[in-house]
This record gives sequence, structure tokens and C-alpha cells, in this order.
Amino acid sequence: MGIKVLLASLLSFGAAEPGPPVDPGEAFEPGTVTIEIDGVSRAFPYRLHRPDSGNPDRPMPLVVFLHGSGERGADNVSQLRHFPERWVQEPHLGARHPAIVLAVQCPAGEDWGGVEDSGADVWNAGGTETSPAMQAVEALVRELSATPEVDRARVYLTGLSMGGFGTWDLLSRHADWFAAAVPICGGGDPRHGAALAESRVPIWNFHGTADRDVLIQESRGIVDAIRAAGGRVGNTELPDVGHNSWVHAYGPNGAIDWMFAQRRPIPDAVSP
Repeated sequence: MGIKVLLASLLSFGAAEPGPPVDPGEAFEPGTVTIEIDGVSRAFPYRLHRPDSGNPDRPMPLVVFLHGSGERGADNVSQLRHFPERWVQEPHLGARHPAIVLAVQCPAGEDWGGVEDSGADVWNAGGTETSPAMQAVEALVRELSATPEVDRARVYLTGLSMGGFGTWDLLSRHADWFAAAVPICGGGDPRHGAALAESRVPIWNFHGTADRDVLIQESRGIVDAIRAAGGRVGNTELPDVGHNSWVHAYGPNGAIDWMFAQRRPIPDAVSP
């Protein structure tokens, strides 16, 4: 009887209560990057996550995240919603895939680029004009990729809504930087479909069929253009899902495991 009681006590002691969720504000270090635009210096806030489990002598993957329009501002906090907070709280994300995660904040009233007027088919993705916020992202990716802590063969890009447009835009400019990309409920300029097909960068696009904020045609255009040029691109259209397809894309059955399996140089047949 005493043995049973002791065993039960040990089991009870070992079954610790789960702790409070990780605060992304603590898990992501704040920083500021200053760039010069037309002779004027501008500062952009960003957050950077370095996992505690990282080996300082072993390079780690870098994930570049572009937030949506609702997270714009200058508080250096709002951009931690959605992907960054889930990254440090959900076990299938950061705990499974130790990585450095970068989240720059786009100022209010500005955007990442890619489209001048969503829904009006006025495209600027990969064009000569790079938005100031995207220039800040480019500067940080260059800086981080040049350090020994980043595995340059495993740099990944993802973004949602306005950040989905930004993902297509940055990919159109620098496909050779990334091992894979996951654009979500955004859109890309079909004129860059052939170049993206030729780059062979693995892409898995997500969009909800019931999205009324960014119509699904915005991403279908670039997906169709890549395929028409002989490229391979994964495309998941979620039935009856509105403007929150990132819930699935970043979920346990979404794209993250696939994304982390990709690396440069890119082999054949890597699309999901």
C-alpha cells in the first residue's frame, strides 16, 4: 500500500502544471535600423528572436516575417502579433525549429510595396521603386546574413496580408536570398512569374476563398503565371476561410515543417 502511495506521489510530482505562455515582448529583442533615403536618415524599429537553445558555434536558420497593415506603427510591439507570438508559444513552431526570427515594423501610412492599390491591379512588385520599410528589411537581411550566426543556406521569408504582398515583392527582387517562401493572403505581380519560375525558389502560397479584404484572385494571378512559365509553386486555397488564412498556414498542418526542410542550393521537385 505504501509503495502505491509513493508511486502516485512521484507521478503527481512529475506532472508539472504548464507555465504561463512566453511573452513575445521578452523573447524578441528590440532594435532600430537606420537607413538613408534621398539624403535623409530614417530609423525603423524591429524585433529579433534568438533561441536559447541555439549553438553559438553552429549557424541557425533565419526567418524574415512581414506583418500586415493592422500592425503598422512605431511602438515596436504590434508586429509581434500573429506569427512572432505564436513562434515562441506553440510547440510545433520555435520549439521544433530553433531559428533567428526578424520582424521589422512598417510605419503607419506606409507599406512593404508590391502593390500600389490592393484590388486595383496596379502592381509594383519587384519594380524600380523599393518602399522605405522594405529597404530597412533588405538592410537587416544583408547584415544578419553576413554574420556567422546565420545559415545562409536556410534563410526563409513569410508574411501575411500586406506582408503577403511584401513577400511576393521581396521575392521578386531577391529570390536568390531565400531557401523558401510562404506568402499568405497577399498577391504578386504576374509579370514576375517567369523570373520566379526560373529562380526555382520553393513557394507555398495560402489564401482563403472567402477572403473579402484581399481577394483570392490577387494571389491566383502570380501562382498561375509561375506555373504557365513551367515553375513549381504550392497553392492552398482554404474553402470558406476569410482574411485569416495564416491561422492554418502557421498551424501544425501548415507550411512550417515543409519550409524548414528546404535549403539552398535548391534541388528539383521541392514544391509542396
